[in-house]
Amino acid sequence: MQNNFKQPFDLTGHCALITGGSQGVGAAIALALAKAGSDVVLVGLQDDETAQQTLTACRNHGVNSDLILADLSGPPDSYLPGLLENVNQIAPKFDLLVNNVGTYIDKPYFEMDYETYQKTMHLNVTSGYFLTQAISRRWVEDDIRGRILFTGSINGILSEPDHTAYDTSKGAVAAMVRSLCVTLAPMGIRVNAMAPGLVRTPLTKVLDENQQLDAWMKLHTPNGQVPNADVCGGAAVFLLSDAAVHVQGQTLLVDGGMSVWQQPDPPCDWSA
Repeated sequence: MQNNFKQPFDLTGHCALITGGSQGVGAAIALALAKAGSDVVLVGLQDDETAQQTLTACRNHGVNSDLILADLSGPPDSYLPGLLENVNQIAPKFDLLVNNVGTYIDKPYFEMDYETYQKTMHLNVTSGYFLTQAISRRWVEDDIRGRILFTGSINGILSEPDHTAYDTSKGAVAAMVRSLCVTLAPMGIRVNAMAPGLVRTPLTKVLDENQQLDAWMKLHTPNGQVPNADVCGGAAVFLLSDAAVHVQGQTLLVDGGMSVWQQPDPPCDWSA
């Protein structure tokens, strides 16, 4: 007798659209989903060496992997029609959406200008809101029980000086996930978020240049690690898989325990 049992984390037969999927956390998610059997369509700014490396790494797991170029930093009307048309040509039956695109370009609060604030909010909040809206409409029409994952951040619940726009945007993502859950769950569409703590990406390359800062951040993390972005992949697979069928409207923090520690004990040579 043939065994048709499917492992709960097996994503074979699924296809994921991943914004900001060519590098950093997005690439880590794409690779993890590919390992789990899902085809992937990456949305990125440019077709460069990094994007091609991510595509190749995904294809090495025997899945289809494609790249769509789009700039999501402006008003949705400027990119949504073209993006949806390209997706429809490449993967018309995709059923997983990862709203991962984002940026950190903050200035000190008294120097913050509207253009910088607006770009942060467009990329980190608005793009995911309206892409989810457009795709959910299509899923409801086609009776697809889709699954959506947002990339939030530990900064959605903890704050840093001179991160005012970024922190605001990531707090909005957590609230949006809750609101979209109660809106879309009755239609069979599952919405969650995965929120990394500090991980090594192109946006955090300062850690590789400043060993003192790197040591300081490790001190503030209970497991003492500032890992590569690939630690985010497993959480993404879980939240998009059958194993998380009753996990909805949640933000899973992938932070080594940073968010639960009031403050670490100072090192022996510390002085006020």
